[in-house]
Amino acid sequence: MNRLIGFWFFLTWAGAFSVLAQDVKQPKEVSVSLGNNVNLDLVLIPAGKFTMGSPKSEKKREDNESQHEVVLSKSFYLGKYEVTQEQWQAVMGKNPSEVKGPKLPVTEVSWLDCQDFIKILNEKSCDKGLGGFRLPTEAEWEYACRAGTTTTYSFGIGASIHQVNYNRSETKPVGSFKPNAFGLYDMHGNVWEWCNDWFEYYPEGQVTDPMGSKSGTHRILRGGAFNLSAMFVRSAIRNVNTPTKRLDTIGFRLAKS
Repeated sequence: MNRLIGFWFFLTWAGAFSVLAQDVKQPKEVSVSLGNNVNLDLVLIPAGKFTMGSPKSEKKREDNESQHEVVLSKSFYLGKYEVTQEQWQAVMGKNPSEVKGPKLPVTEVSWLDCQDFIKILNEKSCDKGLGGFRLPTEAEWEYACRAGTTTTYSFGIGASIHQVNYNRSETKPVGSFKPNAFGLYDMHGNVWEWCNDWFEYYPEGQVTDPMGSKSGTHRILRGGAFNLSAMFVRSAIRNVNTPTKRLDTIGFRLAKS
């Protein structure tokens, strides 16, 4: 546990979102210092309602993307960036990624590895009045990705390599492209991101704060990756893998209640 010595936490106010949060008392941004000048930044995502999934008219849509209305009744925080290798190193004392770079997203981490990271982070942060770190639900992830949009991507109906890291041979440092309207970077491409949910087909009708199935064999991944075509970095695209799987195309970002 020596690797955890020196953790300390602080909150900072940041600029306002393009969408106003319902609870103005909450900081618009949370910055968590992991020591050695390594910070973890999260932005406040307001509560709201959106249409999850893709319309039948969307090109290359999958049959597991049926549209339905989702209500998220509470605001939450989500990582401004994918968790980086230097952040993982600061918490876990090692870097599992094959291609190294402090600002590159951490890869080769399974869903279970992410739970170990979260457990250690929460154990230390709860003493400082924080805690509550977790993986986002799939609904939270897509809501945050869309940031109020209904188009194929959060920036329109088409994707360019100047907007997204896709159709390439490697990851790029987090924040290399412009953020979406919520101030989140790399929600499309770079690496697939683990969500908390087990995979299941979407329900019919409106749902509130969905958590996904209580059991399953595969966990959800969202966002696409650097080595895929544009159809695999759409806002609605869904992927799955077993909780023990580690790949150079898989990473994650943190949520906080």
